Amino acid sequence: MTAVAEDRELKARHRKMWASGDYPQMVTTWLEPIGQRLVEAIDVRPGQRVLDVAAGTGNASLPAAARGAQVTASDLTPELLDVGRRRAEQQGLDLEWVEADAEHLPFDDGSYDVVMSAIGAMFAPHHQQAADELIRVCRPGGTIGLLSWTPEGMLGALFRTMKPFAAPPPPGAQPPPLWGSEEHLQALVGGRVEFTTLRREILEITAFPDRYDYARHFTTFYGPTIAARANAAREGREQEFDDALRAFCDEWDRGTTGQARFEKEYLLAVGTRR
Repeated sequence: MTAVAEDRELKARHRKMWASGDYPQMVTTWLEPIGQRLVEAIDVRPGQRVLDVAAGTGNASLPAAARGAQVTASDLTPELLDVGRRRAEQQGLDLEWVEADAEHLPFDDGSYDVVMSAIGAMFAPHHQQAADELIRVCRPGGTIGLLSWTPEGMLGALFRTMKPFAAPPPPGAQPPPLWGSEEHLQALVGGRVEFTTLRREILEITAFPDRYDYARHFTTFYGPTIAARANAAREGREQEFDDALRAFCDEWDRGTTGQARFEKEYLLAVGTRR
């Protein structure tokens, strides 16, 4: 199989994974604040040309458009873009929605004032390719804004928990939470972005009365968890997977009886494209 064919097959698997479950439900349940936080940190302005890479259902695209920016929301998964379009219509917002691979963006060099991604581009398997594309389509002097879960935080721990049960990653693929490492991010941009904001923050999650509701939420709605559990089931390890996820919830719950509370760490990075 040629490299191009292998890449197409990999991206097809990614589309299927993210279309499984119900990612939009996760956004409305607890994820929605992060898009607004990224847009505020960037300070998106009216009239700016803004590209949201791996935009999903528009968690950052919609608040950027609400500020008067000219927004293009791009994502690999058309099912998520369809939900985003409906959300935009309900809010009376006008956006462009484009199916696009973060590693091969179909946009001209330097065509956007702001290029951003809220926990999106970090899931592209080849980090350097994705980073190069983010920078390529941003004009010199423009803004790059990223919000990524950290390796040391809760999402990083979740991926470590799932790893023994998941199918082996394709050659060259890197773990998504690495984008939340300051050192890894700086290596990816290679001096092409001067970061004015580079700090870690917490998203507090209080949507689940019982800590194990968090585990059930992920096995029902989150594509990577659904895929890992399905692979565990094929190997006869489904119960082992469920037990590991319950132990994960025990470790990370910071709440009280009857009210779980999780703290999910992310890296907020905003800088100028040189």
